[in-house]
Amino acid sequence: MAIQCNFVPYFTCRPTSKEIPLSSFSSFAPFPATQKALFYVHSTKLKFSSAPRLPTVISALVSDKKAEKSNYSGTDMFRLTYLEGNSWLWEVGGLKLLVDPILVGNLDFGIPWLYDAAKKVLKNFQLDDLPVIDCLLITQSLDDHCHLKTLKPLSKKFPNLRVIATPNAKTLLDPLFSNVIYLEPGQDSGIEVSNGLQVNIKATAGPVLGPPWQRPENGYLVTSPKGALTLYYEPHCVYNKTFLEKYKADIVITPVIKQLLPNFTLVSGQEDAVQLAKLLSARFVVPMKNGDLDSKGFLASIVESEGTMESFKELLSKELPDAKVLEPVPGEPLDISIAVQGQ
Repeated sequence: MAIQCNFVPYFTCRPTSKEIPLSSFSSFAPFPATQKALFYVHSTKLKFSSAPRLPTVISALVSDKKAEKSNYSGTDMFRLTYLEGNSWLWEVGGLKLLVDPILVGNLDFGIPWLYDAAKKVLKNFQLDDLPVIDCLLITQSLDDHCHLKTLKPLSKKFPNLRVIATPNAKTLLDPLFSNVIYLEPGQDSGIEVSNGLQVNIKATAGPVLGPPWQRPENGYLVTSPKGALTLYYEPHCVYNKTFLEKYKADIVITPVIKQLLPNFTLVSGQEDAVQLAKLLSARFVVPMKNGDLDSKGFLASIVESEGTMESFKELLSKELPDAKVLEPVPGEPLDISIAVQGQ
């Protein structure tokens, strides 16, 4: 399904246009003779104070074809903390990645009379609340992803911070950061974590922001150090089917509720998100609500939502019934881990 959309100042996005079974959630059974992978899903509150963290644990036993090709024993895990909007804090292999952060001021694209948005839940979350960050990941060059009011003080707080970004953001990032890797779709970069293991980050093709001949912005495939888990992220549900069809992702982070202007789609979702999950053979879909902000201004008054979380779940259950939807709560870390036992 092809979608074209325009946004201020000039926004064009156009997406072009399987399965590892997951058993129903249950208690664990002992490993059989062949390799099995244990998936754990934990949700805990972000530690804003000294209050104890009380995890809620969901678990599932699945057969992992990727694990069957290896002989290692151990655990790979993604810890995902949603910071509202397009912002995330991820931890994988001990590596902390800050994604598209908006942590200083509102989101207004420099034209607050037209659009001005604030977070609903994490109103008081600031840069000083962040842990030490190992890598900044930027998907797009517009303010809702490359937020200069946040990035300027972030560059002072972490002057040697590694940055991985779309080349479209080069003019914005080069004056702020000295350690930037720009990835075109198809290129990747490895970050060593321990014992020679690496977290691999591969850029994928996202939306086109500007004329049709401009390079697309980025999505990313992030693979855990032991290669047992892969996460896919693109914050507008805009993807190139031909590019992605050769990849798989255990975890897909995507918007599922569409954000529409008259005659334009700003953010896709619903059936497009379902087809994305199916294309990547997702085991878990982590839906983001990047339109769920306290917004004002003329543009905010004419943006409409299409679809609901429940309608997405219904569509997904028909196309990919074994996939599980894990709804993130802003500020609460969500752990998805896989324990693999070799033969």
